[in-house]
Amino acid sequence: MYPISTGLIGYGTAGAVFHAPLIAAAEGLRLAAIGSRRVEEIRRDFPEARAYENPQDLIADPAIELVAIATPNDSHAALARAALEAGKHVVVDKPFTLDAAEADALIALAARVNRQLSVFHNRRWDNDFLTVRRLVEDGRLGEVAYYEAHFDRFRPEIKQGWRETETPGSGLLYDLGAHLIDQALVLFGLPQAITADVTRQRASARTDDYFHLVLDYGRRRAVLHASVLVRDPGPRFLVHGDGGSFVKYGIDGQEAALREGQRPGSDGWGEDTPALFGRFTDADGSVALIDTLPGRYTAFYEGVAAALRGEAPLPVQAHEARDVIRVIEAAQVSAKERHTVPLS
Repeated sequence: MYPISTGLIGYGTAGAVFHAPLIAAAEGLRLAAIGSRRVEEIRRDFPEARAYENPQDLIADPAIELVAIATPNDSHAALARAALEAGKHVVVDKPFTLDAAEADALIALAARVNRQLSVFHNRRWDNDFLTVRRLVEDGRLGEVAYYEAHFDRFRPEIKQGWRETETPGSGLLYDLGAHLIDQALVLFGLPQAITADVTRQRASARTDDYFHLVLDYGRRRAVLHASVLVRDPGPRFLVHGDGGSFVKYGIDGQEAALREGQRPGSDGWGEDTPALFGRFTDADGSVALIDTLPGRYTAFYEGVAAALRGEAPLPVQAHEARDVIRVIEAAQVSAKERHTVPLS
């Protein structure tokens, strides 16, 4: 099978650090073109890829079969629409869109033009989340009553860039919140209701930099939390069920490796240090360390390639990513109006 010719729009952090290396490493894909004004960087990093300063020129290229969109959040919907209308399959970086109505419109358009549409929720393949998912799905924890996931950082200074400006789709809830929400929905589906606290804690913050979400699943609760003022983070995951508890510290190292210029397949890729293996305590009080499964961000784009060849479903369905946006919208209402919001 010939590799699927893939074009990437956007060469900021998302495009340069995540999408371009992962597309280039994915079996079944070929990074054929990149659309960005950062032409010199593109030619330096991926000289075999055509560089387009105008993303519309990339979309119009008849040789491109798949378009990946890694631009600021408020441009996702328009670029995805243009690519679908041009007959391309599309991957959109998370968050999918700014609101669920935009997402539904893109899903309907993809069905109408018979093209595949997926969303880059790469943290489904974090090593720690893969380990939690296995423990939940194999029943070792019993019926889960409480799930807590953190994405805490220490960034007291405001970073340059659109994510920390007061623009549509900026802020921590759309950024890290999309990851944590997607992981919870993978495990438990849509909640019945959401109670949220979303605010700005740094004095000069121009958008939200803290959130605390409580997802109501009847008897189960899922707590999702992120802050940029955590110098000494606690556990990354805490999961309690009637079969035992699992506590995990540390965070998957694939992002850090990509930022350092490493590439998938290098020695130790996606592996965890044994000092950070999670602790499982069973119903009798016996304690055991659980080896962390290897992280594998390459699974996303390899899964997209397999889906385009008709060999497997998409690794992330567009309607799943739309549901993440529904939860974000409900959390925004809950935080603003200070009450629990049902999710029909």
